[in-house]
Amino acid sequence: MSQHISYKAPPNGWRTFLIVWVSQSISVIGSALTGFAITIYLTTVLYPDPSQRAQLAWSLSALNLSFAIPVVFGAPIAGAFVDRHDRKRTMVSMDFLSGCVSALTMALIATHQLTLFWLVAIGVLSSTITSFHSAAFDTSYAMLVPEERLPRANGMMQTIWSISGILAPSVAATLIALPVLARSGQLPAFATFLAAIPDGTILAIGIDGLTFYLAALVPLFLFIPSPKRTDLQSSDGKTKSLWADVREGGLYIWHRRSFLWLLGTFTVANFVSGTEILQPLIVKFQLAPDWSARGFQFETAYALVTTVASVGGVLGGLFISTWGGLKMHRIYGVLVPMIVEGLAVVLFGASLGLFVAAAAVGIAGAMTPLMNAHSQAIWQIQTPHELQGRVFSVRRLIAQFSWPASNFLMGALASRFDPGLIIVVLGMVLVIWCVGSLFNPYLRRVEDRQWIETQAARYAIQPAHLQKDDVLVI
Repeated sequence: MSQHISYKAPPNGWRTFLIVWVSQSISVIGSALTGFAITIYLTTVLYPDPSQRAQLAWSLSALNLSFAIPVVFGAPIAGAFVDRHDRKRTMVSMDFLSGCVSALTMALIATHQLTLFWLVAIGVLSSTITSFHSAAFDTSYAMLVPEERLPRANGMMQTIWSISGILAPSVAATLIALPVLARSGQLPAFATFLAAIPDGTILAIGIDGLTFYLAALVPLFLFIPSPKRTDLQSSDGKTKSLWADVREGGLYIWHRRSFLWLLGTFTVANFVSGTEILQPLIVKFQLAPDWSARGFQFETAYALVTTVASVGGVLGGLFISTWGGLKMHRIYGVLVPMIVEGLAVVLFGASLGLFVAAAAVGIAGAMTPLMNAHSQAIWQIQTPHELQGRVFSVRRLIAQFSWPASNFLMGALASRFDPGLIIVVLGMVLVIWCVGSLFNPYLRRVEDRQWIETQAARYAIQPAHLQKDDVLVI
């Protein structure tokens, strides 16, 4: 059984976190520019015709899978890696490599070679890099921030994702339009050089690349601690393998069944979140009569929906950052927002009006920072720092493996069935699951460290067949 050792953050840890948070936030905004620009590229360049609806659904699914699969299934390796190596150095290296991937993408667009094949390949490469960066960053700021400030720090992290969603659509749309405006003579003389750029998507991705290099530079001047491993050598003198670390992270969670139930809840939520890839289809087809009657174009209607979702996320993030979250019974800070989000998903799937749909995703967006900040605080407080890389990565695998599965299934279903109906059904599944979870005794005691560790000790020593029987009793 792993013992929880008291840890004290460095004296200037909060200030260091704020500096890193700013640099990483700029990078997140840059990445959001690329994400929005690539979605527009798919819907207006590669598959612009209404008759290509099925192809567009499959391409959105394939692109999302290219990001999801390496992040989720590569997480255990990434987590074990960062527990063995300097986390600051890992963050810096991964940000630099991400900048290089941005440069490659720009080159492919400039030479008119950016096909779906290349987008998927770049997605796999980018998300693999991201899995190592996320494992290093998530465990680094948990060592910088005092325990009582962790919910606030988590809220700030959630907020920046939402802020990026607000800024990215309008900024990316402007950048994409600049070369066309320059060629038509609608820009000032000093901007005429933009006419030589074949596609404005290059500008959005170029800014993203610069933000990665900035994010790689800043930590070089800061002290970011990494825990020192003392268990890499076994009793017989052999070095513990990377796979042994992965197994250790998995067993830590397996022996703590309250954590398994918490992960199961997020597994369901992440499966439902796969419906997000259907948002462009809902906007382009289901909401088309409404937004066309209001004088919108697809790009502006889609930008409105994504922006309102992000505004909701910002409001939720600011709320949790200011409030600091629940100090006890944090599980209710997870489940209640999930129920509200599920109802909002149902409303979005059933919407025929643009503004109603935007309001629904705005409500859903506001709930995400609340649930994630409380969940992250539970894990950061309960898990020893020297184990967090391994445990958090296996946690991500268990909680998020349903995300790529959902992405694949959404593409298959949306090519044959009404996307709105799919979203409504899955939203109801989330609501029903979370309402039932409110009465789960294992979840209600997820913050009772003594009880959890007692249970972990019992499960760790039981024979496999007894553990299986006990699970059936649960």
